[in-house]
Amino acid sequence: MSRIRRDPRAALRAVTVATAPRLRIDRAWRGDSAFANETVAAPVEVAPRPVTIADPDYLVFAIADAPGGALTRHDRQVLGAARLLDGGGKAAVVLLTPCAVAAGDAGIAGADRILPVAQGDAWDPEGMAEAIAASVEKYQPRHVLFCESADGGDLARRVAARLGEIVFESVESLSSRTAIRPSGARRRESRGEPQRLMTVAPDMIAPWRGAPHEVTPLDPAVPSAAPRGILCAERLAVDAAEIPLGEAGLVIAAGNGVTDFSGFLGLACALGATPGASRVVCDAGSLPRGMQVGASGTVLNADCYVAFGISGAPQHLQGIGQVGHVVAVNTDLHAAMIARAELAIVADAQAVMPALLARLGAKP
Repeated sequence: MSRIRRDPRAALRAVTVATAPRLRIDRAWRGDSAFANETVAAPVEVAPRPVTIADPDYLVFAIADAPGGALTRHDRQVLGAARLLDGGGKAAVVLLTPCAVAAGDAGIAGADRILPVAQGDAWDPEGMAEAIAASVEKYQPRHVLFCESADGGDLARRVAARLGEIVFESVESLSSRTAIRPSGARRRESRGEPQRLMTVAPDMIAPWRGAPHEVTPLDPAVPSAAPRGILCAERLAVDAAEIPLGEAGLVIAAGNGVTDFSGFLGLACALGATPGASRVVCDAGSLPRGMQVGASGTVLNADCYVAFGISGAPQHLQGIGQVGHVVAVNTDLHAAMIARAELAIVADAQAVMPALLARLGAKP
């Protein structure tokens, strides 16, 4: 009789939180989640059935930043942290979002319920905090988790002030019994029972990688008509070329295979991307040194990175270690950048760039 073999690579992927600047593994797993992605030799692959929690013992709120209606890597880590507090499947994780998020995406990330608490593009932290506080008072969740980010951290403290509670900040390790955060300039750590309001530090807790959950909507609470300190606010469009490389979401970079740099910058403008460059290009003076991507330049934290004519030197690959998705355009099928990329175009970058501009309807 054949033996079922465990895939150690799947086990490692299940507990990996980040790979750069150094490998971080979170082993605070439960048996039904950490190895849920392991593959077993079988003639037919069967999709996992969605997990349904119809009558939960209590609720755990996970507040997402969700810019543009898409969950960020940090949002997924907050949902993964919320799943660690569900008491072995006895609780439902509720995803609260400032804008609409697809139920399927929320279920894959580990949410059981979804609760939109604000709509629109206006920047309204006071209104968002009031809506979350009203939802907390209506549904009485046992825990409420926020991203420890610029928006999420500010929102957590506003909600805490409205509820008259404290926030356990920057949690880096979490279980149903213990929450751990750094203290004393990271020379010590503070441990305690999980508090009601907590913020989750980025890239410290693994996202949910178990079976998807069936998502059902919740009725939003009606916030009180409290007077506002901010009367009117709106988000202003920002030129992608002016965004610092370390903060950009979409970056395209030119390497030694690019000779038409004006066309490259035009493509970056057409895509709404922040332009970057390899060290070879910056050393030659073709693009400014501030555009250099890599360990000796800027380390990226982008959602997507497109490399035109970059072979992939080790210091360059170190600079894109935390990028979500990598696309490479190179004539060398065996280039290190091609191996790193999720999508590779084996072609001359000089031919691909005008083709993309034509596809976008822009003039080369």
